[in-house]
Amino acid sequence: MQRSRKRKQINSSLKPFRTTASCRSHPAEDPYSDHPRPTFEECRSVRDDLLSLHGFPQEFVKYRERRLQMGLRESQILPKGGECGEKESVLDGLIRTVLSQNTTEVNSERAFGNLKCAFPTWEQVLAAESKGVEDAIRCGGLAPTKSSCIKNLLSCLLQKKGNLCMEYLRELSIEEIKAELSHFKGIGPKTVACVLMFQLQKDDFPVDTHVSTVNVVVSMVATLQDIKKTYLHLNQRIPDELKFDLNCLLYTHGKACKRCSNRNDGGLKKETGDGHCPLLAYRKHQAAEK
Repeated sequence: MQRSRKRKQINSSLKPFRTTASCRSHPAEDPYSDHPRPTFEECRSVRDDLLSLHGFPQEFVKYRERRLQMGLRESQILPKGGECGEKESVLDGLIRTVLSQNTTEVNSERAFGNLKCAFPTWEQVLAAESKGVEDAIRCGGLAPTKSSCIKNLLSCLLQKKGNLCMEYLRELSIEEIKAELSHFKGIGPKTVACVLMFQLQKDDFPVDTHVSTVNVVVSMVATLQDIKKTYLHLNQRIPDELKFDLNCLLYTHGKACKRCSNRNDGGLKKETGDGHCPLLAYRKHQAAEK
C-alpha cells in the first residue's frame, strides 16, 4: 500500500511530456526484434523506482525545463530576466559533448570553460593554432584528438553554411539531423544522440557505458557486445515520453550503483541507498522466466 501511494505521488510530480519530433518515425530496423523487453510498463516502473531512489538528477533539470516549455511562445520560454537564463546554442552543446568523451564531467566542464575563456568566439578557435586549442582543453584528456575534431567541425561548418552557427538544426527532423551531423568527422552516434536529447529537445535515447550496463542488468537488451545495436533496440522499445527521464536516471544510477556495473572500481562506487538496488527485482524476474 505504501509503495502504491509513493508511485502515485511520483507520477503526479513527473508527468510524461512529448516534444515536436518523435523517435517513433525512426526507420531503423530493430536488431533485437525478437527480444520483447523493455515493455512500456517496465520502462515506467524502472523510471519510477529510480526516481524514488535518486530524485531527478540536478544536472539535467535545466534541460528538462526547456523540454517542458517547448510548447510555449519564445517570449514565454525565455522571458527577460527569467530564471531559465540564456538558451545554450546547438554548437556550444555539440562541442561540450565532444569534450565530454572519455573523461569525467568535472574535467570536461573545466576544459569547455578554459576553451571559452581562451577563445571567446568559435571564430577565434578556428583561427587559433592547434597547440593553443590543445593547451586550453588538455585537462579533459585526448587534447590533440578533440582539438582536431573541433577545428575540423568548425572549418566544415563555415565552408558549408558560411557561418559558425548550427541553429538551423532546430528546424529539421531527427533523421535529417542525424544525416547532417554524420558529415562531420569525429561526431559519432552517441554524440549526435546527446545533442538531439539535450540541445534540440528531441525524443532520443543516447547509450553510453553507464546506460548500457544498467540495461543489461535489468534485461532490457539481449547483449552488451554492440552498443550501436543496443541504441537501436532501446530507441524502438522505449516510449518517446519516457526516454529523457529514463535516460537521465539510468545514467545517474549506472554511476552510483556498483551492483549494476561489471567494472572493477576498486570499491569507489557505493551501494545505492541502504544497500538495496531496486533494479535487482527485474533481474530476478528474468531468472524466474527461464
